[in-house]
Amino acid sequence: MTEEKTHVEFNAPASLVERADSVVEVLDISRTHFLITALEDKLEELANDEEFRRRLGDAYYNDRIDYQTVEAILGREDAMRMKLLRQSIDRTPPEPQLDGELPSDEEFYDGDVPEWTPSDESESDDESSRA
Repeated sequence: MTEEKTHVEFNAPASLVERADSVVEVLDISRTHFLITALEDKLEELANDEEFRRRLGDAYYNDRIDYQTVEAILGREDAMRMKLLRQSIDRTPPEPQLDGELPSDEEFYDGDVPEWTPSDESESDDESSRA
């Protein structure tokens, strides 16, 4: 199935067009083919450029572009990763709610609060492992 074509017209510096025309003549290809290939190559290069990907992500996370645009540029797999990351960023973690007051240390520990003290057992383990 052939993809739908769109007519594109733009102004370019005459010297650039002349250089491109010289190249297409040597390669024996059409100017259209040359420009399409150059656009595809540049888009591929951008899709693999970390700075561009960061800017693309910023635009997506700030709602300046939509998912379909990201998918068109990066492909489905990378776009889906970005979408899942966005969903996790957008999620507000629930804050635990406490009914009443926090228990006192005595209530929590059911009496006296235990104090940590180093055990002699760990020292004897060290000595026996050296022997």
